[in-house]
Amino acid sequence: MSPALPEQPAVLALGRPRLLAGLDRAARLDRSAHLSVHGSLPQHTEAQLTALAEAVALRGRGGAGFPFARKLRAVAGVAQRRGARPAVVVNGCEGDPASRKDAVLLARAPHLVLDGALMTAAALGAGSVVVGVTRAAAEASVREALAERGLAGRRRSAVHARVVRLPERLVSGESSALLRAADGGLPLPPGRHDRASREGLGGAPTLLSNAETFAQLALAARLGAEGYAATGAPGEPGTLLLTVSGAVPEPQVVEVPGGVPLAYVLKVCGATAALQGVLTGGCHGAWLDAPAAARARVSHESLADCGGVLGVGAVLALPADTCPLGETVRAAHWLAAESAGQCGPCRSGLPALAAALADVTAGAGRSALERVREAAAAVRGRGSCGHPDGAARFVLSALSVFTDDLAAHVLNGGCGRPTAGLLPLPATAGADAGAGGGGLPGPRRVERLAVDWTLCEGHGLCADLLPQLVRTGPDGYPSLADAGVPDHLRGRAQRAVRRCPALALRLDKVHLGKEHLDRERPERTER
Repeated sequence: MSPALPEQPAVLALGRPRLLAGLDRAARLDRSAHLSVHGSLPQHTEAQLTALAEAVALRGRGGAGFPFARKLRAVAGVAQRRGARPAVVVNGCEGDPASRKDAVLLARAPHLVLDGALMTAAALGAGSVVVGVTRAAAEASVREALAERGLAGRRRSAVHARVVRLPERLVSGESSALLRAADGGLPLPPGRHDRASREGLGGAPTLLSNAETFAQLALAARLGAEGYAATGAPGEPGTLLLTVSGAVPEPQVVEVPGGVPLAYVLKVCGATAALQGVLTGGCHGAWLDAPAAARARVSHESLADCGGVLGVGAVLALPADTCPLGETVRAAHWLAAESAGQCGPCRSGLPALAAALADVTAGAGRSALERVREAAAAVRGRGSCGHPDGAARFVLSALSVFTDDLAAHVLNGGCGRPTAGLLPLPATAGADAGAGGGGLPGPRRVERLAVDWTLCEGHGLCADLLPQLVRTGPDGYPSLADAGVPDHLRGRAQRAVRRCPALALRLDKVHLGKEHLDRERPERTER
């Protein structure tokens, strides 16, 4: 099974690098190396910066793709009407497990991101710049970069810049969760909230955007609109970062011109020739079948036309020898476990969606398929944040793309292929959402299924009782999902352990958050 993505994958540029310039010669660009590679940064007024962002059609690179110029205008307008000093927030909380582009930028080219953020702050007259991160390498690199600029710990400078560390969870990347954590609260979406442009950090009008977006702005300021548009698609100029994983020799963060064929990107990355599909946009994204992936180009417009999304720039190649619905079930359970637990659509709807999809893959028939569609409809548009919508889109895209596999599972009980576990889901699925205050996440305990192979006789009862996490392999013995047991499946897992005829199945408690995993004595529920 494919492990979680490394924190710092290899990097590759198709064509002349921009965002990744200089990273072929240095592990990290310090201030001096950054200026040597990119040159000095020209300053812009708010009007000039807005015109530049509009001229290069700069859109957010964190998933939603919102036009950056509109954010600038909105924040500037609110600040002027209220006479308030705005703030700038960099969202580097890359919660999707299939994406590492922001981790690479913040750890290896932090000054490019800070250039864009500080230039925006100067144009708006902002008093604060906050960079939200979830990983240690990014935090250390940004702190070092602020120190290299003489901004570390300086409260009397023109702008107060600081770094906020959040837990490594999907919801940490939700904008309102980041703002709440930056203000000293829980790193969770607060439910009802105003737009950041009206009431963000400390109640101030706030321009919040993704780390890559600010890096792109810094490039555009140096290159000018015409130079920036010298590469890329007519409506989507410039380059963008993708994280390519799955059926490739190694995961890579790749800088590509906008509009390049997706098939070419996959070929250069060494993807398997016979693919049955491609996941675009990460775990809140959408699947493409092989023909759609072959004609798609890397742009918002082209991917949307083909049924995909650019999202966080995650691209996962799916080979022909794994069950696509099994892969989707695995991710659906992870998405359910990543819920903040604050609203019904997340707390109840996503587990129901995952369980219904698991029943479909286990051969429960048309009634289970209808439950999937009903559960997806029940969560869409009703959550406190966009998590339920993204999860529903991801699941429904699998049903519409992998129709032959769906028919095999619904009508014949299965497609005959194992689930390889290619989606790089972290082992912390189901970990506690309540790590507080935006501080460092401490060691956490999760549970995993394990098999004592000296006892297992291949009865298959565990796969019948817990098809969400256990499948019967070609040899008749169980194959376990490479993930922790989500909270909503703990009861089923305990029942499977109790009923194992050979006493071979167990639940292991695993401590996470150290340099290695520390296993306790296995826990068995008494028969």
